[in-house]
Amino acid sequence: MPKNGYIVGLDIGTKKIAAIIGEITENKKIEIIGIGTSESRGLRKGVVVNLDATVDAIKKAQEEAELMAGVEINSAFIGLSGAHIKSFNSRGVIAVSGRNREITREDIKRVIDQSKAVSIPPDREIIHIIPQEFIVDEQDGIKDPLGMSGIKLEVNVHIVTGARTSVQNLRTCISRAGIEIEQIILNQIATSTSTLTHDEMELGVGLIDIGGGTTEIAIFERGSLWYTSVIPIGGDNFTNDIAVGLRAPIPEAEKIKKKFGCVTSPLVEEQETIEVPSVGKGKKPRVLSRQLLADIIHPRAEEIFRLVDNDIKRMGYEKSLNSGIVLTGGTALLEGLEEVAEEIFDLPARRGDPMGIGGLVDRVNTPDFATSVGLILYGYNQWKSTGISKDRKKGFWSKFKDWLKEA
Repeated sequence: MPKNGYIVGLDIGTKKIAAIIGEITENKKIEIIGIGTSESRGLRKGVVVNLDATVDAIKKAQEEAELMAGVEINSAFIGLSGAHIKSFNSRGVIAVSGRNREITREDIKRVIDQSKAVSIPPDREIIHIIPQEFIVDEQDGIKDPLGMSGIKLEVNVHIVTGARTSVQNLRTCISRAGIEIEQIILNQIATSTSTLTHDEMELGVGLIDIGGGTTEIAIFERGSLWYTSVIPIGGDNFTNDIAVGLRAPIPEAEKIKKKFGCVTSPLVEEQETIEVPSVGKGKKPRVLSRQLLADIIHPRAEEIFRLVDNDIKRMGYEKSLNSGIVLTGGTALLEGLEEVAEEIFDLPARRGDPMGIGGLVDRVNTPDFATSVGLILYGYNQWKSTGISKDRKKGFWSKFKDWLKEA
Protein backbone atom coordinates (compact mmCIF):
# COMPACT_ATOMS: atom_id res chain seq x y z
CA MET A 1 0.00 0.00 0.00
CA PRO A 2 -0.47 2.27 -1.83
CA LYS A 3 -0.64 0.26 -5.04
CA ASN A 4 1.16 2.03 -7.89
CA GLY A 5 1.36 5.24 -5.85
CA TYR A 6 -2.42 5.75 -5.69
CA ILE A 7 -4.81 5.80 -2.71
CA VAL A 8 -8.55 5.46 -3.26
CA GLY A 9 -11.37 6.48 -0.91
CA LEU A 10 -14.89 5.11 -1.41
CA ASP A 11 -17.67 6.83 0.52
CA ILE A 12 -20.90 4.81 0.26
CA GLY A 13 -23.63 7.09 1.52
CA THR A 14 -27.42 7.09 1.55
CA LYS A 15 -27.72 9.84 -1.09
CA LYS A 16 -24.40 9.68 -2.94
CA ILE A 17 -21.54 7.31 -3.60
CA ALA A 18 -18.21 9.06 -4.12
CA ALA A 19 -14.95 7.50 -5.32
CA ILE A 20 -11.84 9.68 -5.08
CA ILE A 21 -8.36 8.80 -6.33
CA GLY A 22 -5.33 10.41 -4.70
CA GLU A 23 -1.80 10.28 -6.09
CA ILE A 24 1.33 10.48 -3.95
CA THR A 25 3.64 12.94 -5.66
CA GLU A 26 7.44 12.88 -5.84
CA ASN A 27 7.66 15.29 -2.91
CA LYS A 28 5.45 12.91 -0.90
CA LYS A 29 2.29 15.03 -0.95
CA ILE A 30 -1.21 13.76 -1.77
CA GLU A 31 -3.10 15.20 -4.74
CA ILE A 32 -6.62 14.42 -5.92
CA ILE A 33 -6.54 13.30 -9.58
CA GLY A 34 -9.87 11.54 -10.02
CA ILE A 35 -13.43 12.05 -8.73
CA GLY A 36 -16.48 9.94 -9.45
CA THR A 37 -19.98 10.26 -8.01
CA SER A 38 -23.25 8.45 -8.52
CA GLU A 39 -26.71 8.56 -7.02
CA SER A 40 -27.08 6.00 -4.24
CA ARG A 41 -30.25 3.97 -4.68
CA GLY A 42 -29.53 0.77 -2.77
CA LEU A 43 -29.06 2.11 0.76
CA ARG A 44 -31.35 3.24 3.52
CA LYS A 45 -29.95 5.14 6.51
CA GLY A 46 -26.46 3.99 5.59
CA VAL A 47 -27.33 0.28 5.33
CA VAL A 48 -27.44 -1.76 2.12
CA VAL A 49 -31.02 -2.78 1.28
CA ASN A 50 -30.50 -3.61 -2.42
CA LEU A 51 -27.26 -5.35 -3.38
CA ASP A 52 -27.55 -5.00 -7.16
CA ALA A 53 -28.46 -1.30 -7.07
CA THR A 54 -25.57 -0.58 -4.69
CA VAL A 55 -23.07 -2.51 -6.84
CA ASP A 56 -24.21 -0.63 -9.96
CA ALA A 57 -23.83 2.73 -8.19
CA ILE A 58 -20.35 1.81 -6.92
CA LYS A 59 -19.27 0.77 -10.43
CA LYS A 60 -20.59 4.00 -11.92
CA ALA A 61 -18.65 6.16 -9.43
CA GLN A 62 -15.60 3.94 -9.87
CA GLU A 63 -15.62 4.20 -13.67
CA GLU A 64 -16.08 7.99 -13.58
CA ALA A 65 -13.12 8.41 -11.24
CA GLU A 66 -10.97 6.03 -13.31
CA LEU A 67 -11.80 7.91 -16.50
CA MET A 68 -10.85 11.26 -14.97
CA ALA A 69 -7.60 9.99 -13.43
CA GLY A 70 -6.58 7.66 -16.25
CA VAL A 71 -5.83 4.85 -13.79
CA GLU A 72 -7.61 1.69 -12.69
CA ILE A 73 -9.05 1.29 -9.19
CA ASN A 74 -8.04 -2.04 -7.66
CA SER A 75 -8.44 -1.35 -3.95
CA ALA A 76 -9.92 1.32 -1.70
CA PHE A 77 -10.43 2.53 1.84
CA ILE A 78 -14.15 2.18 2.57
CA GLY A 79 -16.29 4.45 4.74
CA LEU A 80 -18.77 2.81 7.11
CA SER A 81 -21.89 4.48 8.48
CA GLY A 82 -25.41 3.57 9.54
CA ALA A 83 -27.66 3.47 12.57
CA HIS A 84 -26.35 -0.04 13.34
CA ILE A 85 -22.99 1.39 14.51
CA LYS A 86 -22.53 1.19 18.27
CA SER A 87 -19.50 2.24 20.28
CA PHE A 88 -18.31 2.30 23.87
CA ASN A 89 -15.19 3.01 25.94
CA SER A 90 -13.26 0.23 27.62
CA ARG A 91 -10.21 -0.17 29.83
CA GLY A 92 -7.43 -2.74 29.98
CA VAL A 93 -5.03 -3.38 32.88
CA ILE A 94 -1.97 -5.67 33.05
CA ALA A 95 1.16 -6.15 35.12
CA VAL A 96 4.30 -5.26 33.16
CA SER A 97 6.35 -8.37 32.39
CA GLY A 98 10.13 -8.61 32.31
CA ARG A 99 12.81 -8.34 34.96
CA ASN A 100 13.56 -4.63 34.56
CA ARG A 101 9.86 -3.66 34.25
CA GLU A 102 10.45 -1.94 30.91
CA ILE A 103 7.28 -1.77 28.80
CA THR A 104 7.67 -3.75 25.58
CA ARG A 105 5.60 -4.16 22.44
CA GLU A 106 4.26 -7.41 23.84
CA ASP A 107 3.02 -5.60 26.98
CA ILE A 108 1.19 -3.02 24.85
CA LYS A 109 -0.36 -5.77 22.74
CA ARG A 110 -1.46 -7.62 25.89
CA VAL A 111 -3.11 -4.58 27.44
CA ILE A 112 -4.96 -3.82 24.18
CA ASP A 113 -6.13 -7.44 24.02
CA GLN A 114 -7.28 -7.18 27.63
CA SER A 115 -9.26 -4.01 26.88
CA LYS A 116 -11.34 -5.80 24.24
CA ALA A 117 -12.14 -8.72 26.53
CA VAL A 118 -15.73 -7.52 26.91
CA SER A 119 -18.99 -9.21 26.13
CA ILE A 120 -20.01 -8.42 22.53
CA PRO A 121 -23.17 -10.01 21.06
CA PRO A 122 -22.48 -12.64 18.37
CA ASP A 123 -24.37 -10.58 15.76
CA ARG A 124 -21.85 -7.72 16.07
CA GLU A 125 -18.21 -7.35 15.05
CA ILE A 126 -15.46 -4.98 16.16
CA ILE A 127 -14.58 -2.36 13.52
CA HIS A 128 -12.05 -0.26 15.45
CA ILE A 129 -10.16 -0.35 18.73
CA ILE A 130 -8.83 3.19 19.15
CA PRO A 131 -6.39 3.92 22.02
CA GLN A 132 -7.22 7.11 23.88
CA GLU A 133 -4.41 7.13 26.43
CA PHE A 134 -2.10 4.84 28.34
CA ILE A 135 -1.59 4.96 32.11
CA VAL A 136 1.69 3.80 33.67
CA ASP A 137 1.60 3.42 37.47
CA GLU A 138 -1.26 5.95 37.78
CA GLN A 139 0.43 8.47 35.44
CA ASP A 140 -2.15 9.16 32.74
CA GLY A 141 -2.11 11.03 29.42
CA ILE A 142 0.65 8.89 27.89
CA LYS A 143 0.40 8.40 24.11
CA ASP A 144 3.33 5.99 23.60
CA PRO A 145 4.49 3.96 26.63
CA LEU A 146 7.05 1.88 24.73
CA GLY A 147 10.36 1.76 26.64
CA MET A 148 8.98 3.39 29.78
CA SER A 149 9.44 1.70 33.17
CA GLY A 150 6.49 0.71 35.30
CA ILE A 151 4.77 -2.03 37.25
CA LYS A 152 1.19 -1.58 36.01
CA LEU A 153 0.13 -0.64 32.47
CA GLU A 154 -3.41 0.50 31.68
CA VAL A 155 -5.10 1.71 28.51
CA ASN A 156 -8.35 3.50 27.75
CA VAL A 157 -9.78 2.62 24.34
CA HIS A 158 -12.79 3.47 22.20
CA ILE A 159 -14.33 0.35 20.65
CA VAL A 160 -16.56 0.68 17.57
CA THR A 161 -18.81 -2.22 16.57
CA GLY A 162 -21.18 -2.81 13.67
CA ALA A 163 -23.96 -5.26 12.87
CA ARG A 164 -22.20 -8.28 11.33
CA THR A 165 -24.76 -8.71 8.53
CA SER A 166 -24.70 -5.01 7.57
CA VAL A 167 -20.91 -4.97 7.39
CA GLN A 168 -20.87 -8.21 5.40
CA ASN A 169 -23.42 -6.89 2.91
CA LEU A 170 -21.20 -3.84 2.39
CA ARG A 171 -18.19 -6.11 1.81
CA THR A 172 -20.20 -8.16 -0.68
CA CYS A 173 -21.15 -5.08 -2.71
CA ILE A 174 -17.56 -3.87 -2.88
CA SER A 175 -16.29 -7.33 -3.83
CA ARG A 176 -18.88 -7.63 -6.61
CA ALA A 177 -17.72 -4.26 -7.93
CA GLY A 178 -14.24 -5.75 -8.28
CA ILE A 179 -12.60 -3.65 -5.57
CA GLU A 180 -10.31 -5.01 -2.87
CA ILE A 181 -10.89 -3.55 0.60
CA GLU A 182 -7.80 -1.94 2.11
CA GLN A 183 -9.62 -1.16 5.34
CA ILE A 184 -13.12 -0.29 6.52
CA ILE A 185 -13.11 3.06 8.34
CA LEU A 186 -15.85 4.56 10.49
CA ASN A 187 -17.12 7.69 8.74
CA GLN A 188 -16.57 9.93 11.77
CA ILE A 189 -12.89 8.94 11.91
CA ALA A 190 -12.39 9.58 8.20
CA THR A 191 -14.27 12.89 8.32
CA SER A 192 -12.29 14.13 11.32
CA THR A 193 -9.05 13.45 9.42
CA SER A 194 -9.98 15.96 6.72
CA THR A 195 -11.87 18.62 8.70
CA LEU A 196 -10.53 18.97 12.25
CA THR A 197 -7.37 20.79 13.26
CA HIS A 198 -4.86 19.49 15.80
CA ASP A 199 -5.75 22.29 18.23
CA GLU A 200 -9.47 21.52 18.03
CA MET A 201 -8.88 17.84 18.78
CA GLU A 202 -6.64 18.69 21.73
CA LEU A 203 -8.94 21.31 23.29
CA GLY A 204 -12.13 19.35 22.61
CA VAL A 205 -14.53 19.55 19.68
CA GLY A 206 -17.82 18.08 18.51
CA LEU A 207 -18.08 16.83 14.91
CA ILE A 208 -21.61 16.63 13.49
CA ASP A 209 -21.90 15.02 10.05
CA ILE A 210 -25.43 15.39 8.65
CA GLY A 211 -25.74 12.94 5.77
CA GLY A 212 -28.75 11.92 3.75
CA GLY A 213 -30.15 9.29 6.11
CA THR A 214 -28.27 9.76 9.38
CA THR A 215 -26.54 12.32 11.57
CA GLU A 216 -23.21 11.10 12.91
CA ILE A 217 -21.60 12.50 16.06
CA ALA A 218 -18.01 12.34 17.25
CA ILE A 219 -16.35 14.02 20.24
CA PHE A 220 -12.59 14.49 20.43
CA GLU A 221 -10.60 15.70 23.41
CA ARG A 222 -6.89 15.59 24.32
CA GLY A 223 -6.21 14.46 20.76
CA SER A 224 -8.31 11.28 21.08
CA LEU A 225 -11.77 10.06 20.11
CA TRP A 226 -13.97 9.65 23.18
CA TYR A 227 -17.50 9.30 21.89
CA THR A 228 -19.33 8.38 18.70
CA SER A 229 -23.03 8.07 18.02
CA VAL A 230 -25.52 7.92 15.15
CA ILE A 231 -28.99 9.50 15.00
CA PRO A 232 -31.32 8.10 12.27
CA ILE A 233 -32.37 11.53 10.93
CA GLY A 234 -30.64 13.43 8.12
CA GLY A 235 -30.95 15.50 4.98
CA ASP A 236 -33.72 13.33 3.54
CA ASN A 237 -35.99 14.55 6.34
CA PHE A 238 -35.44 18.15 5.20
CA THR A 239 -36.38 17.10 1.65
CA ASN A 240 -39.55 15.34 2.81
CA ASP A 241 -40.56 18.38 4.89
CA ILE A 242 -40.16 20.61 1.82
CA ALA A 243 -42.14 18.19 -0.37
CA VAL A 244 -45.02 18.16 2.11
CA GLY A 245 -44.87 21.85 3.05
CA LEU A 246 -44.69 23.12 -0.54
CA ARG A 247 -46.71 20.27 -2.06
CA ALA A 248 -43.91 19.49 -4.49
CA PRO A 249 -42.57 16.19 -5.90
CA ILE A 250 -39.67 14.80 -3.84
CA PRO A 251 -37.06 15.09 -6.65
CA GLU A 252 -38.03 18.76 -7.10
CA ALA A 253 -38.00 19.29 -3.33
CA GLU A 254 -34.41 18.00 -3.26
CA LYS A 255 -33.43 20.48 -6.00
CA ILE A 256 -35.16 23.35 -4.17
CA LYS A 257 -33.35 22.44 -0.94
CA LYS A 258 -29.94 22.47 -2.62
CA LYS A 259 -30.52 25.65 -4.64
CA PHE A 260 -32.59 27.83 -2.32
CA GLY A 261 -32.42 26.16 1.10
CA CYS A 262 -31.91 28.49 4.06
CA VAL A 263 -32.41 27.52 7.69
CA THR A 264 -33.18 30.95 9.17
CA SER A 265 -35.72 33.33 7.63
CA PRO A 266 -33.95 36.56 8.86
CA LEU A 267 -31.19 35.76 6.34
CA VAL A 268 -33.71 35.88 3.47
CA GLU A 269 -34.87 39.10 1.83
CA GLU A 270 -38.65 39.60 2.03
CA GLN A 271 -39.01 39.99 -1.73
CA GLU A 272 -37.10 36.79 -2.60
CA THR A 273 -39.25 34.18 -4.33
CA ILE A 274 -38.84 30.62 -5.63
CA GLU A 275 -40.66 28.71 -8.35
CA VAL A 276 -42.19 25.47 -7.09
CA PRO A 277 -43.40 22.73 -9.48
CA SER A 278 -46.85 21.38 -8.64
CA VAL A 279 -47.73 17.74 -8.05
CA GLY A 280 -49.89 16.33 -10.83
CA LYS A 281 -49.78 16.40 -14.61
CA GLY A 282 -50.47 19.68 -16.36
CA LYS A 283 -50.46 21.89 -13.25
CA LYS A 284 -48.55 25.14 -13.49
CA PRO A 285 -45.64 25.88 -11.15
CA ARG A 286 -46.30 28.27 -8.29
CA VAL A 287 -44.24 31.24 -7.11
CA LEU A 288 -43.75 31.25 -3.33
CA SER A 289 -41.72 33.25 -0.82
CA ARG A 290 -38.27 31.91 -0.01
CA GLN A 291 -38.96 32.83 3.62
CA LEU A 292 -41.69 30.18 3.61
CA LEU A 293 -39.06 27.63 2.63
CA ALA A 294 -36.85 28.76 5.52
CA ASP A 295 -39.77 28.46 7.94
CA ILE A 296 -40.28 24.85 6.80
CA ILE A 297 -36.60 23.87 7.14
CA HIS A 298 -35.85 25.61 10.45
CA PRO A 299 -37.81 23.28 12.80
CA ARG A 300 -36.07 20.18 11.39
CA ALA A 301 -32.62 21.74 11.88
CA GLU A 302 -33.55 22.63 15.45
CA GLU A 303 -34.81 19.09 16.06
CA ILE A 304 -31.59 17.47 14.83
CA PHE A 305 -29.36 19.75 16.89
CA ARG A 306 -31.50 19.29 20.01
CA LEU A 307 -31.30 15.51 19.61
CA VAL A 308 -27.53 15.77 19.27
CA ASP A 309 -27.32 18.12 22.26
CA ASN A 310 -29.43 15.79 24.41
CA ASP A 311 -27.30 12.82 23.35
CA ILE A 312 -24.07 14.60 24.27
CA LYS A 313 -25.45 15.76 27.64
CA ARG A 314 -26.82 12.31 28.40
CA MET A 315 -23.30 10.90 28.06
CA GLY A 316 -21.73 13.78 30.01
CA TYR A 317 -19.55 15.25 27.26
CA GLU A 318 -21.06 18.75 27.09
CA LYS A 319 -18.02 20.23 28.88
CA SER A 320 -15.61 18.66 26.38
CA LEU A 321 -16.58 20.96 23.48
CA ASN A 322 -14.13 23.76 24.24
CA SER A 323 -13.44 24.45 20.55
CA GLY A 324 -17.12 24.35 19.59
CA ILE A 325 -18.90 22.47 16.83
CA VAL A 326 -17.83 21.51 13.29
CA LEU A 327 -20.59 20.72 10.77
CA THR A 328 -20.02 18.46 7.76
CA GLY A 329 -22.04 16.42 5.29
CA GLY A 330 -24.13 17.63 2.37
CA THR A 331 -26.70 19.25 4.67
CA ALA A 332 -23.98 21.52 6.10
CA LEU A 333 -24.22 23.47 2.82
CA LEU A 334 -27.60 24.87 3.89
CA GLU A 335 -27.33 28.60 4.49
CA GLY A 336 -27.71 29.58 8.13
CA LEU A 337 -27.09 26.12 9.60
CA GLU A 338 -24.10 27.32 11.64
CA GLU A 339 -26.24 30.06 13.21
CA VAL A 340 -28.86 27.54 14.36
CA ALA A 341 -26.15 25.27 15.77
CA GLU A 342 -24.62 28.17 17.72
CA GLU A 343 -28.03 29.03 19.12
CA ILE A 344 -28.80 25.46 20.27
CA PHE A 345 -25.36 24.54 21.65
CA ASP A 346 -24.39 28.05 22.81
CA LEU A 347 -20.99 27.38 21.25
CA PRO A 348 -19.13 28.60 18.16
CA ALA A 349 -19.86 26.53 15.05
CA ARG A 350 -18.13 26.35 11.68
CA ARG A 351 -18.50 24.46 8.42
CA GLY A 352 -16.04 21.61 7.97
CA ASP A 353 -14.49 21.80 4.52
CA PRO A 354 -11.77 19.23 3.67
CA MET A 355 -8.16 20.29 4.26
CA GLY A 356 -4.68 18.90 3.66
CA ILE A 357 -4.89 17.93 -0.01
CA GLY A 358 -3.76 19.22 -3.39
CA GLY A 359 -4.79 18.62 -6.98
CA LEU A 360 -8.48 19.01 -7.83
CA VAL A 361 -9.19 20.87 -4.60
CA ASP A 362 -11.93 23.08 -6.05
CA ARG A 363 -13.98 19.99 -6.94
CA VAL A 364 -13.97 18.48 -3.43
CA ASN A 365 -13.65 21.51 -1.15
CA THR A 366 -17.17 21.17 0.27
CA PRO A 367 -18.55 19.38 3.37
CA ASP A 368 -20.27 16.67 1.29
CA PHE A 369 -16.82 15.37 0.22
CA ALA A 370 -15.34 15.53 3.75
CA THR A 371 -15.63 11.77 4.33
CA SER A 372 -14.28 10.64 0.97
CA VAL A 373 -11.31 13.04 1.20
CA GLY A 374 -10.81 11.88 4.79
CA LEU A 375 -10.55 8.27 3.60
CA ILE A 376 -7.76 9.32 1.22
CA LEU A 377 -5.93 11.17 4.00
CA TYR A 378 -6.38 8.25 6.41
CA GLY A 379 -4.70 5.93 3.91
CA TYR A 380 -2.04 8.54 3.17
CA ASN A 381 -1.22 8.95 6.88
CA GLN A 382 -0.86 5.19 7.20
CA TRP A 383 1.48 5.16 4.22
CA LYS A 384 3.54 7.99 5.71
CA SER A 385 4.01 6.10 8.98
CA THR A 386 5.04 2.86 7.26
CA GLY A 387 6.24 3.62 3.74
CA ILE A 388 8.44 6.69 3.96
CA SER A 389 11.21 5.45 6.25
CA LYS A 390 11.43 1.68 6.32
CA ASP A 391 15.09 1.96 7.29
CA ARG A 392 14.15 4.00 10.35
CA LYS A 393 12.23 3.07 13.47
CA LYS A 394 8.65 2.18 12.58
CA GLY A 395 6.06 4.53 14.09
CA PHE A 396 4.24 3.31 17.19
CA TRP A 397 0.74 3.68 15.79
CA SER A 398 1.60 1.80 12.61
CA LYS A 399 3.09 -1.01 14.69
CA PHE A 400 -0.04 -0.97 16.81
CA LYS A 401 -2.20 -1.41 13.69
CA ASP A 402 -0.01 -4.38 12.70
CA TRP A 403 -0.59 -5.97 16.09
CA LEU A 404 -4.35 -5.55 15.72
CA LYS A 405 -4.24 -7.35 12.37
CA GLU A 406 -2.31 -10.20 13.97
CA ALA A 407 -4.59 -10.38 17.01
